Amino acid sequence: MQEIFTNYIAYLEAERNASAYTVRNYTNDLLEFFGFVSGQGIDSLKDVNKQTLRAYLAYLMEQGKAKSSIARKLSAIRSFYRYLMREDLISASPAATTVSPRLDRRLPSFLTIDEAKRLVESPDISQPQGQRDRALLELLYASGLRVSELVNMNVEQINLATNEIRVWGKGSKERVVLIGTPAANALSIYMSDGRRELLGDKKNNALFVNRYGGRLAARRVQKILEKYARTINKKVHPHVLRHTFATHLLDGGADLKVVQELLGHADLQSTQIYTHVTQSRARKIYLSAHPMARGDSDKHE
Repeated sequence: MQEIFTNYIAYLEAERNASAYTVRNYTNDLLEFFGFVSGQGIDSLKDVNKQTLRAYLAYLMEQGKAKSSIARKLSAIRSFYRYLMREDLISASPAATTVSPRLDRRLPSFLTIDEAKRLVESPDISQPQGQRDRALLELLYASGLRVSELVNMNVEQINLATNEIRVWGKGSKERVVLIGTPAANALSIYMSDGRRELLGDKKNNALFVNRYGGRLAARRVQKILEKYARTINKKVHPHVLRHTFATHLLDGGADLKVVQELLGHADLQSTQIYTHVTQSRARKIYLSAHPMARGDSDKHE
């Protein structure tokens, strides 16, 4: 069991190009599942069946786990059993037809244009770290990058002559993202000045580096966002800027398919949630602005 699990994790990292965040979650989720299976007196993966999985899902619900957490754990189990079938270790997956709990669809949070502008302009660009942070914030807002794509980015992926960036997203899929003049200018200043100072005499092709010259970690990006989010008095994580990027594009009249490509979504359904955001926003504006919508009929007398 241990050898199979170790090989699976190596497969996630090498062949699936899974992020460190995904590998960590899948590892924890599967270890939890193995513990449950062992507690049921099952000592072989071949003996796990649909009833075992249903019992595990029921156990998670009794523990008060969120539906989104349960769905993620089931996804990890499905992935693991697909790997076992790929390696001819089992003939069928008990997770293949197990249904995930129906998720409550929450609309993604995003910033207004003014909030986004104040956030990205808040770093002190007279300092190397401030130049880095300004470039980082501008890039997240201008491109809609995932934080994993941002921290794994190397200098050679940036083309400031065309304002384009080559990105390898989920599943090692390559795409080209575009950036505007403010982001390109911030990157140019950082790459020619702040990045050189942060690197010192170290050699590193990472685009964003820490004060020791090493590659900036995803956790550090979150801390940077938390720091500057105080200027707008909002809780901001990297995905909020990704949501903001998509919402502002659609508000500006961008085609849904174009936004899908820029975000690197494999399925258009993943992008369509942003149309609900813009529709929700339009409804709020309508209800607050139209006198008859508010019931202010006396204004028409």
